[in-house]
Order: sequence, then structure tokens, then C-alpha cells
Amino acid sequence: MFRTWYHRLLLSYFPIFLLTVTILIFASFVFINDISRMETKKADRITASYLVDNVDRTIKEVQLSVLDTAESSDVYKRYFNDDGQTDAGAIYAIAQSLRNLTDKSPYIESIYLYDKRNESVLTETGLKSLSGFIDEDWIKRINSGSLPEGWQPVREYKDEFIQRTPVRVLTINKGMPLPFGSQGVLVINIKMSAIEQIVDSMVNEQLSYLTIAGSDGKTIYQAHSDSEGAANGKLLNTLYLERLGWQFSSGIKTGNLFSWVSVISYLWVAVAFGTVVCAVLYLIYVTRRNYKPIQVIMNRIEGHQIRTMDNSTNRPDEMKLIDGVLEDLINHLTDYDKKSRENLLLQRSKLFTDLLRSERTDNIVQRMEELSPLSGAHSSSRFTVVLSEINRYEEVFQERYTRGDQNTLKFALMNVFQELARGADLQGWVEWISTDRAAILFLATGTDEKMTGNIRIFAEECRTWVEQNLRISLSFGIGPVATGPGAIRDSYAAAENVMHHKLLMHEDIALAEGVEARQPLLETYKYLQMIAEFVKQFRMSSSQWRERLEEIFEAFERDFLQDDDIRSLIQAMLQMLSREVAVMSEQLQDELSAENTSLRLKLLGEAESIDVMKGILFEYLTDLFRTYVAVSETKSYRAMVSEIKNYIEENFANPDLSLKHLSDRFQVSGKYASYLFKTEFNMKFVDFLTELRMKEAEHLLLETDYSLQDIALKVGYANAISFGRVFKRVSGITPGDYRVMKRGRPNSRT
Repeated sequence: MFRTWYHRLLLSYFPIFLLTVTILIFASFVFINDISRMETKKADRITASYLVDNVDRTIKEVQLSVLDTAESSDVYKRYFNDDGQTDAGAIYAIAQSLRNLTDKSPYIESIYLYDKRNESVLTETGLKSLSGFIDEDWIKRINSGSLPEGWQPVREYKDEFIQRTPVRVLTINKGMPLPFGSQGVLVINIKMSAIEQIVDSMVNEQLSYLTIAGSDGKTIYQAHSDSEGAANGKLLNTLYLERLGWQFSSGIKTGNLFSWVSVISYLWVAVAFGTVVCAVLYLIYVTRRNYKPIQVIMNRIEGHQIRTMDNSTNRPDEMKLIDGVLEDLINHLTDYDKKSRENLLLQRSKLFTDLLRSERTDNIVQRMEELSPLSGAHSSSRFTVVLSEINRYEEVFQERYTRGDQNTLKFALMNVFQELARGADLQGWVEWISTDRAAILFLATGTDEKMTGNIRIFAEECRTWVEQNLRISLSFGIGPVATGPGAIRDSYAAAENVMHHKLLMHEDIALAEGVEARQPLLETYKYLQMIAEFVKQFRMSSSQWRERLEEIFEAFERDFLQDDDIRSLIQAMLQMLSREVAVMSEQLQDELSAENTSLRLKLLGEAESIDVMKGILFEYLTDLFRTYVAVSETKSYRAMVSEIKNYIEENFANPDLSLKHLSDRFQVSGKYASYLFKTEFNMKFVDFLTELRMKEAEHLLLETDYSLQDIALKVGYANAISFGRVFKRVSGITPGDYRVMKRGRPNSRT
């Protein structure tokens, strides 16, 4: 449908623009409306709360003023404590007090006292009989108990002087004398009209309404007598006056409070509509302007591909056309870049290998200028080769990381070498020449001594940084400075020779001594003689085997043997030692088994220096020598051990038989006798003696009717308790249970 970039560009973001603007406008209106409603409700609640508090305070003040007067004046108490005699003075004083209270307060309709004893009522005009009193029905309800003390619901009340329409009053009944008297009742009638005036004065007739309902839910009063506002208005808050049990419902009248919001909304709608129209026009303008460069591109593409287009009248889809052209261009460029990088890397790697091995040296300087990262190299330049090797590559690096992680770490190591070389003002070229070894070719600057010192500092920084951040241990071999590309091979050979002697380097960074790699032939016959002498001293239980082993390691360092040669000679030494001494006992055979030997060789192979290797070997051989000496000494006393065994078998019933007894009998120490016995029979003396006694005890329990005490004495125990304890520990049951269980089974001895 939309074949041009212009329409796609315009209509791609136009709908979302309209949707976003519409949502924003709607959200703004909703937000403003919500804020207005919340603020209106908050303001209405504050006003209603103030009104309720004002009403509550008014009736409370009226109540307190009357009660304070009644409580502080003695005439009230004297009136109710007259002992049946009428006190005219008290009556007059109370009537005068009631008149004063009524005249002073615009809220009080009337006040009177009812005396239950005399069935009389005292008003502001004097003492009257209950019969015929204007409020007689109310007093009768009080006497009947249907009206509790406190504030009562709104009721109608007639004045005793003027015959007119009853007025609504709010009445409170209070027992007299105060505070909890039962001799009479104080009745206070408050004008509802006065309370209604308070409400009307605090309610805005045009904007809001207020309805007061009693505890029974019936409406007591509506502000300004406007029922239409309560019916059609919006209820906002409901408050309760606990003292009277009244419920105040307040709200706003429809169409008044939010009329100004509507006016503002119409204004903002007009502004929003105008903004949208302007935005649409601006979008069209910007889209048309941004489309011009694309139109130029389309013209060039169509002009280039006009020969391949058919004669159809349909206009081609711009998007498809651009996408196809760009995809072809990107594919070609990607393939070209990939092949170029691969070719460059291969050529660079091949050049690096040729330099290390001095192969294909024709035009070597020109190839270095074109491919190597070293700038300024020429035929008389000086170079230094440094080899870096990952220590314990197979045990640590390969087992700890996956293949992908290994490649990533190797790439990171190359970057570390490059960065640290640049930081040390060195020109370096790094390539991996094997799985665990990288070579760095440095272009020398300055004197040979200064160059070597800088490279040594560089190697130390690399080793420290890699060990701290990548948890990898590296070793470095630094070759001597060589002049000319053709001499790089000599520096490489010297560095490689150093790396073959890591055990003798005594540090992780070693400097080759000269251009010629010192690689003496291994004098195998000489070392085999030294190993044979060591084994002879060991087999003869001579302590001189340690001196012989020290001489072997000194020869390793003196002859500067390679690591592989040292490990091969040590392996041959252990094999020869195994053939000579393993036949002495099964324990020695186990110690010198192929499995244990391979474990020792693995530990020796993981050693990173000759001192560590020597320490591991000395520790192992020392333990082996102790075992060998113990076995040798044990062999000479084999006859004695056999005699001790026979003696125990013949005298196991002797309760005094012990290691001390044996040591006195055979003139050896008890500790040594126990050691020889355990070595020969793989069992402690006590366990062997207990086994003999328990076997004899089982036989006596099954074949005889001896008591447990008799059997205990016959097998070497002083009493049946000790015998029973040992028997249960060995057999799991007591001797008596064993006899019953075994004799209960037929053919138990067969």
C-alpha cells in the first residue's frame, strides 16, 4: 500500500503521536478532576467538622452552665433535703436562678426541677403540681424508666404561658441532687431553632448542603430547608456527633462547584486541539524535508538498476528496493572485510613464525613493514623475544575454564601484554605459538642493558596484574637482544631453553645468559649410578641416603637439567626403589604401588620449583624410610612374636595375663611388644586376648552346665559381672541369653 519511504516515514509515527496526545489530554483532565474532587472533599470535611464541633460545644456549654449553677448553689441541695418541709426561700431562689439561666442563654427554651417525693415541679415561675403540668407526659416517661439520663431525641414542646405551635427542643435529663441523685430530675430544654441557626450560618446555601439525622436514621434538620440539594447533590463526608447520636451528611450541589472547571476544560480542549493541528503540520513538514536525501538515493538506485527493471507500469516499492541494494552491499562488504581480516591475521601469524624460526627471510623487512605492528623496523634493528607460559596449564587452566572461556582469557592476556607494553614505552608484538605459551617480540630501543631492564619490569607487571585480576600464574623467559631480523631465532631459542628449566629458575621471570642456548647432553649413566647408590643406602637402612639424595639434586642444578629430564630421573629412582624394598612387607607394597607412585609423581609434577619438589620427595621418602626400618626390625623378632602368640593361646585363662606380664616374661618393653604384635597380626593385644576368651566362653556356655561365675574364672575373669560386660560388648547379648538362644536351636554346634 505504501510504496514510498515518505508515506512510511509519515504514517509510522503519526498514529502513535495522535494516541499519545489524546491519552495525555485525557489523563490531564482526569488528573485535574481528581485533584478538584479530593480538594473539595477535604475542604467540605474541614467545614463540616468545624460545624459539628461548634454544635457540640454549644450544647455542652449550655449543659455545663446549668449544672455548674445547680451544683454550686446550696439552695438546690436544700430543696431536695428539706425532710418533707417546704422551704419557700429555697423555692424562690431556685426559680430566680432558673429565670436567670433562661434569660442569659439564647439557646435554652426552659428549665425545671421535678421532685419525686412531692410529685411537684419547680419552674422559673414557681412550684407547681405534676398534675396538669404542661410537660407531665415527659415526666411520667422518666418515672416509668423508659427515658434514661442524658440527651434525648428531638421532641416537640409547648410553652406553659402561650398557646402556640409546639417548638422543637433538645432535652437532657439529669438526676438530682447532683451528680447521681434519685430524688428528682433536672430537665433542660434547648431550642432546636437556635441550633438550626448555627447550622444555617455555617452552610453555603448556593454551593453545599447539610443534613442532620438522628440515631433512628430520621432526618432532624436540613440546612436552609433545601431537600433538592440533598437529593441531587454529591455526598462527600459523613460525620458523627456521639454526644447526641446525630449523623451529619455534607456535600455539594450539582452544577455549582464544578462549573468553573468545565469552563477551563473547554478552554484547554481548544488549546489542545490547536496544538495537535500545529504538530500535525510540523510532522508533515519535517517528514517531507527528511525525505529529500532518501529521494536522492532512490534516484541514484533507480538510475543504476534501470537496465534490470522490467517494463511494467507499476512503480517499484522503495523499501524493498533499498533493502535489497543495502543487503547485497552489506553482504559483499562483510565478506570482504572478513576475508581481509582472516588473510591479514594468517599472514601476520605466518610472518611471526618465520621470524622465530628464520624461515622465508626474503623481503622479511618489507613484510614486517606491511604486516607487523612494529613501526620503524629495519635490517639493523635490535629485537628481543620474551616467552610467557601459563603455569600448570592442564591442571588449572583447562580444568577450570571451558573452551570458550579459555579463548576469551587468552585474548584478554594478549590485550594485557599490549597495553602494559605501551605503558612501558615498548613496542611489542604478541602471538600465541602453542596452547599454553605466547611469544612477545620487542623492538629494542636504547642500550641492551636498559632494554633488558625495561622488559624485566614489564614482565613483573604482567605477572602481578594477571595473578591478581585473572587468577592465572605466568612464567617468563627473556631472550638476549639480537641484531637484525635474521637473529631473532637465536633470541627465541635462548628464551625457549630457559622455559625448559622452570624448576631451576627459582623465580617466575628468568633471563637467558647468552645467544647460544646451553643444552648439555644428559649423562644418563652417571645419574643412574647415583640413583643406585641412593637406593643401596636406603635398603641398608642407612641414614646416608639423605646425603645421596642431596647430591642428586645438586647435580641437577649443576648440570642445569631440563624439567622433563629431572622428572624422568625421579620417576626412575622411585621405580628402582620400589623394586628393592617393596617385597619386605605388604605395607611397603601398598606404599610403593603404582597408584600411590602415580599420585606422588603428580604432586612432583605440579611443583613449580626444584626446592618444592625436593621438599615433597624428602617428606615422602622419610615416611617411607620409617616404615621400612620398622618392617626390618619386625622381621628379626618374628620368632619372638610367634612365641608370644603361642604363650597367649596357652595361658589366656590366666587373669594376670597382660602386656606387663608379657614384657616380664619375654624381656621386652610392653609398648614395643604391643607394636610388634599389632604389626604382625594386624590386631591389638587386648582384642586378640578377648577373642580367645570369648570363643572358649561360647564353647563352655553351649557344651557345659557351668555357672557364669565358673565360666568367668575358666576364661580369665575374676567375676561373672566383668565377664558378662565383655561378653555383651563383643556378642551383643548377655551370656545367659546366649546360652538360652543357642540351646533352643537344634544342631547349633554343627
